[in-house]
Amino acid sequence: MEAFTNRQLQWELVAGALAGHLRQIAEPGFDIEDLERPRHNVLVFHGVGGIGKTTLSRKLEAALTGADQRPAQWGEPAWPKGRILPVRIDLARSAGTSFEDVVLTIRAALAELGRPLPAFDITLRRYWETQHPGESLEEYVRRGGLAGRFGRAMPQQVQSALSDVAQALLLPGTVGTAVGQVAGSLTRALRERRQTVRALAGCAHLADLLEAEPDLEALSFYPHLLAWELAQLPAGKAVTPVILLDTFEDVGDRTHRDLERLIQWVVWLMPNCFLVITGRSRLQWADTALQGQLDYTGPTAWPGLSLPAAVPAARPPHGHSRQVLVGDFSPEDCDDHLARRLTRDGAPLIDEEIRQVITDRSHGLPLYLDLSVMRFLEIRRTRNPQPADFENDFPALIARTLSDLTPDERHVLRSVALLDAFDLNLATAAAGLRHQAPALRLIERPFVRENAFGLWPYHLHGLIRSTVRGADDQADDRWSARDWEQAARRALAAVGEQWSARTSRDRMLLVGCLRQGLALARDFRLELGWLADAAWAYVSDSVWEPLAPPARNDTDGGMTTAADALVELLAALARRQHEHRSITADRLTAVTSTGLLPPDLHEMALYYLAKAQRDLGRTEESRQGMRHVADGGGRLAPAARRGLAHLARLAGGFPTAQESAQALGWAGRHHRVLGDVWWPQGDMTRAAASYEAARNEAEQHSVAGERATAQAQRAFVLAFTDPGLATDELELAQQLLTGLDLRATGLTIRIAAVVRDAGTTGDLPDRLSVLRTEIGAAGLATMEATLELAGCFHHAVRGAHEDLAAGIARLRDLNRDGDYAYYVDIAHFMGGLPLPDEPPSRSQWLDGHERTRDRWQTLVTARRTHHAV
Repeated sequence: MEAFTNRQLQWELVAGALAGHLRQIAEPGFDIEDLERPRHNVLVFHGVGGIGKTTLSRKLEAALTGADQRPAQWGEPAWPKGRILPVRIDLARSAGTSFEDVVLTIRAALAELGRPLPAFDITLRRYWETQHPGESLEEYVRRGGLAGRFGRAMPQQVQSALSDVAQALLLPGTVGTAVGQVAGSLTRALRERRQTVRALAGCAHLADLLEAEPDLEALSFYPHLLAWELAQLPAGKAVTPVILLDTFEDVGDRTHRDLERLIQWVVWLMPNCFLVITGRSRLQWADTALQGQLDYTGPTAWPGLSLPAAVPAARPPHGHSRQVLVGDFSPEDCDDHLARRLTRDGAPLIDEEIRQVITDRSHGLPLYLDLSVMRFLEIRRTRNPQPADFENDFPALIARTLSDLTPDERHVLRSVALLDAFDLNLATAAAGLRHQAPALRLIERPFVRENAFGLWPYHLHGLIRSTVRGADDQADDRWSARDWEQAARRALAAVGEQWSARTSRDRMLLVGCLRQGLALARDFRLELGWLADAAWAYVSDSVWEPLAPPARNDTDGGMTTAADALVELLAALARRQHEHRSITADRLTAVTSTGLLPPDLHEMALYYLAKAQRDLGRTEESRQGMRHVADGGGRLAPAARRGLAHLARLAGGFPTAQESAQALGWAGRHHRVLGDVWWPQGDMTRAAASYEAARNEAEQHSVAGERATAQAQRAFVLAFTDPGLATDELELAQQLLTGLDLRATGLTIRIAAVVRDAGTTGDLPDRLSVLRTEIGAAGLATMEATLELAGCFHHAVRGAHEDLAAGIARLRDLNRDGDYAYYVDIAHFMGGLPLPDEPPSRSQWLDGHERTRDRWQTLVTARRTHHAV
């Protein structure tokens, strides 16, 4: 790590590449307008998170700014003083940097030139007034922090450019302040080759860009105008911007490259600028496989970014490659390293499956890769290596890690190896120490990574953690099994104390503590303790973040302790948003059959099992489970009574459901139950009011899941009455659902959109078909019936009698057990059809089926009138 810590090697690479770039752009044949010439103006530093890439980026910015900020040992650069203008841009998601911000930052930095850049400034002003009407560019620059970094000159220079061009074109004062008029007049003058605009006539693409629609795509071409303006500067004032793009991995993943594509245009269109990119993985622009995703790809376009024929070095001292790997390897580079490390006849000697196992276990540590290669060669002397041969860690790594640690530091290291992440207090408590000094020293070690935005800021390098916990430790102070168990008890108690000491409702802290606590309790067979209360807090919000820790390698997956059962219970509840409900029911049945959970958590499993059974149409089993939980009088008794009211409604017993709702209160979600009773009656006004009350009550109690569910139901019922209002309600529902994992609620929103669009032709049949498939895959029988009813409403509005009959037939097939049979009645009401004699209707409408029929027919008639207007 020393070669990277002092950063002198990285500075030498930057200085050498920048000097070469300056020589290239000074050559007589260099043409800023040449958009086909290969690019050599980018240098990439890439490596794993936490290795110091951001620090390097900031250090380079400071060193390029002035000699007083450059370490003396780095020496003097080869370029004249004042010719370099560094511009650092943080692309981290936390910074919220957009492509607009990238372009504006570069322009704001160039304000140091003290002059307008008219070709760029006029197009920028035109874009800004089109895309940000009424928003002052000066105010945006001030609010975004650019004014603090680069001063306030840029907006004034843009305005000055507009005024200068207007004066040159002899435009009246009032017209000269309107950028649209100026741009139009300038375009005509350029097309007509007038002498008044001869200073801008050399910019071949200016007229085209002024005529183009000023949108994001056009903005991506504007950097060319900046490059052209830089090329026009007199020799005495010429500068070369060095643009440092940090945290490039947050531009997007390797599937979605929209922002990356725009940024690539900046690099390509500004060949007289030099860019230093720092990110976690190598830049793939030289890969021909990216054709179609990015506009310029392949080794011809980016000669310096192509992979060398030799094995990539972790810290190459010299070389012409513009991709420099610092610190650990990314997964892609691990595989590439292993594939190139041993070859026969040009093909990798280590097969892909073994490379994948080694890569997964290495966590990018180059030393681990080299040790694995040596193990591969050793095994190959006697037999063919298998993937299982590489599923063990190397004891040598423990010795290397512990070699220069004090005894207390070793103790803390082993303690925090039990934790996914930690802070100083957690590390000290897990180690059972009274002072933080050993933990303070440990976090300075290179194998402890820091994430300032994490719930706990520190975590061990993945390979070091797994090695400390899993490899054969031969150190003199190695821990016994009893030592590990005692440390796990301390760690579990310390995590629980952090959750118990919270001063507000902190969902992130709850989930983080549960994830760490569940793993500790399960792996070391500990008592649940605070985990039981935390589990109740987890389910109360109906958010369902994934919780399950990774499976243990030393078990067959069976449940033998309460911790095992709780892990499976919470994992099943979270995964039910992504699995067929029958899988959820099977998992919860397995949990309840173990009898390992304490009584209150056992009732939790029973309740959610009953909910899954209801979703699957297993009404009687669901009723038995709900009745058991309701009679138990525990925490979920009100919810179980709500479940019984739902079951009564499913059977058409609306008076019973209505009466039950009156006694449910907030805990039983009484307003939502009433809404569920009112809308089948066709009384959408009362239903919408009930759902609104449910949403407001959920907001008062800070239950995000219930709030989103109530709003989705409100949007659903209003979709029958007012498509315009429904659009707003659906948008709100979608906003409230953001960040939550509620599959059924998401499907409700999409069904509501179908109801809103009922009576139109277009893509509605296709949407119905897609939803049928998704709902079937989820195993939500209750949603299937609701979807078919939405389809029947569409057919009734259109007067498509055959399609309506087919929809009614599907409803009958879905409701052969009697549940949701009233949906068949409602479909008949929609179509103005008489109810069939067989089977007789069992629906107990609140004010009789005739008034209910009238309300549904009124809804259909109103929708037809809406489309006729």
